[in-house]
Amino acid sequence: MDWMSIFGIALALAMDAFAVALASGVVLNPLTRRHLFRLGFHFGLFQALMPVIGWLVGIVLQNWISAYDHWIAFILLTVVGGRMILEAFEDKKDEAISDPTRGLTMVMLSVATSIDALAVGLSLAILNVSVWMPAAVIGLVAGALTVFGMILGRRLGDSWGKRVEVCGGAVLCFIGLKILLEHTVFK
Repeated sequence: MDWMSIFGIALALAMDAFAVALASGVVLNPLTRRHLFRLGFHFGLFQALMPVIGWLVGIVLQNWISAYDHWIAFILLTVVGGRMILEAFEDKKDEAISDPTRGLTMVMLSVATSIDALAVGLSLAILNVSVWMPAAVIGLVAGALTVFGMILGRRLGDSWGKRVEVCGGAVLCFIGLKILLEHTVFK
């Protein structure tokens, strides 16, 4: 897998974390370095671990699905990307969160924003791509965008959250289509 695809996947997966970070930046006043570190570290860690878990599951299933692997990767990435786009347009109730960087709230947000990375890890296994470099890039990009999102959220508010999620979903759909075309049309 080329660097452009890995970085595109990392950016797309980080969009949920970025959107949550924007909202967290709005809620946290004052926004401290401790807040930035906690949420950035945990979002990055979970985003890096989930593809590894998905990849390990995919390695076990690879022999049974190798003839259709490109279709499965296309479907998984398109479903995840499409879901991200649809969720961007859902009305989400604003919950009063005192500090989303602490305790169970932080763990739940970390898992919720990284579930999509599990499907990407499964796709990587199906495509027989090593997960280690993509997982590291995904984690680093998610951590960096989380910190950036919190800082930006503190300054701009949460008015851009939907646009970011739509872009991330579209990137995943595009990468899924690219994989399908590489394995069928441009073989």
